[in-house]
Amino acid sequence: MEAKPAFPNTVKTIKELREITGQPSKLVNNKVISYVDEHCRDFIAKSPFLTISTADESGFCDVSPRGDTAGFVHMLNKSQLIIPERPGNKRMDSMRNILMNPNIGLLFLIPGLGETLRVNGKASVVRDEELLEKMAVNGKRPLLGIGVDIEECFIHCSKAFHRSELWNPETWANKEDLPKGAKILATHAKLSNVDEEAIGKLLEKSYRENLY
Repeated sequence: MEAKPAFPNTVKTIKELREITGQPSKLVNNKVISYVDEHCRDFIAKSPFLTISTADESGFCDVSPRGDTAGFVHMLNKSQLIIPERPGNKRMDSMRNILMNPNIGLLFLIPGLGETLRVNGKASVVRDEELLEKMAVNGKRPLLGIGVDIEECFIHCSKAFHRSELWNPETWANKEDLPKGAKILATHAKLSNVDEEAIGKLLEKSYRENLY
């Protein structure tokens, strides 16, 4: 018996999509700029967190977080920025994708602010020592950086944050009710003699000693 499609009724064309959603307003169409002006520069300088969207040569996508003290993303000029690559799990998903497909999307967040800043462009893996040295923390410079040639820059409205109440502590779950990363990792990795407790200790040690 043939399996029933999970999504039997889908939109097939942009024309069909627009018939359902309508067209964006003139304000929305006109908000995109091709460089970082003083307002966007201020936003990036006050942002301690962003997400990076990349894809490999086949189009398989990945979104990865980056965070540090506000201002950790360095603006080189109106059209170029660089993101330090701090120590992580060494999967290097974003960088491997960039080497195959330079298209990149960034989403900058500021805690407590509903609006986000979206930046799109072309990325490269940077190993210039002079640039990397400027992003050193506690005497440790990143081994690499992600350079971005900016093609689009625009503010995104805060409706998602209003709906989710993301910044409202009263809506946050009790800490004991949250998913446990160590438990999930232990279940997925299925390594012999490595349980949730052992992974929890490894994570705590990494967070304490290997941030930079």
